[in-house]
Amino acid sequence: MRLLDAALTAAEVHGVDAFGGNFSRWCQVNGVARATAYRHRQRVKEQGSWAPRSRRPSTSPNATPRAVREAIIFVRGELPAGEDGAEQISYRLRALAAEQGWAKQGWRVPARSTIHRILVAADLVTPQPRKRPKSSYRRFSYARPRDCYQIDATIVDLPTLRCRAVVFEVLDDYSRVLVATHVTHSENVTGAVRALTEAFDSFGVPALVLADNGLAFSARFSRTSASTRFTRLVTNAGARLIHSSPYHPQTCGKIERHHRTFKAWLRTQPAPGDLAQLQHLADTYQHWYNTERRHSVHDAPPQHAWDHAPTLGGPQHLPVQHDAHVAVRKVSSTGAITIRSRPVTIGLPLAGHHVTTVLDGDHLSVYGPDGTPLGHLRLDFTKKHQGRLTAA
Repeated sequence: MRLLDAALTAAEVHGVDAFGGNFSRWCQVNGVARATAYRHRQRVKEQGSWAPRSRRPSTSPNATPRAVREAIIFVRGELPAGEDGAEQISYRLRALAAEQGWAKQGWRVPARSTIHRILVAADLVTPQPRKRPKSSYRRFSYARPRDCYQIDATIVDLPTLRCRAVVFEVLDDYSRVLVATHVTHSENVTGAVRALTEAFDSFGVPALVLADNGLAFSARFSRTSASTRFTRLVTNAGARLIHSSPYHPQTCGKIERHHRTFKAWLRTQPAPGDLAQLQHLADTYQHWYNTERRHSVHDAPPQHAWDHAPTLGGPQHLPVQHDAHVAVRKVSSTGAITIRSRPVTIGLPLAGHHVTTVLDGDHLSVYGPDGTPLGHLRLDFTKKHQGRLTAA
């Protein structure tokens, strides 16, 4: 076709006899269909050269209306940094659509992928090709609010005072409601007790409390027994305390991930000058996070998930977990427990005590009466005797 277009340009624009006086014969010799050749010839006469035309249809009834595209970009600008992705925009657009009556105009909220493409076209998305896809994650969650609380502390810089503060946060495992947030000078047992007490007073006592092995929560790696105050608070309230395995932060992954969300929000606020100002910001964040911010797990704010749950958990019964089975078992006089009619050796020192077991498929984790992880074991259900736990 390039030869045909060049010859047509020479003939029609510059008056050169490029076809030897017989255009049809030239097309036959060069294997060009006459209809195609005459169509190109007409285009060259009209435009002075050949250039391909857009194949885009003149109308696109299913295209996203301009007003909706503008609304997407407007909503993104109103959301804080880190909370302005396609899913958060879609959640906000649903409320906007209901308020402005989009249905009467035949408009609807676009799919998440469409919103993302509109943001990309507007050059509002920074490519992240190495970001791990969400489909690759396996999500663990208890089935009811108050089945399990996770508690942890995070460090926040106070530039004005040139020092650091510690924020204790307590998160409900199922609903992701931030049930307590407490600011203090350092990560110690006093701050942990204060935060968990606030959680119990505001939202009730859960069945389980999950914490890591920090000195504020556990005396396992301490020479003192100060942190047993935290243990007594949990057990006296009727809940069971579980500590994550050392060097395995994924166990408390929800609260660890929540710290990142809190700090991203905090960066959009005026820098706090002291602990009181930071506590005020933390309280403001708690209300916003619980009641306004959409959470991807429930496609609604966490408080909505809590309020609309059919039942609530608590110390009166063990938590329900769809992806694992939680149970309290008594260690026999021989130092063993029974899992699906198969004995697992725990050890004679714990004979007569109650331990908490979490069975996820064929993986068993066992926690002592004070929540300390005793060990884990990969079960082989083809064998009767499973052997001894691998120490945590």
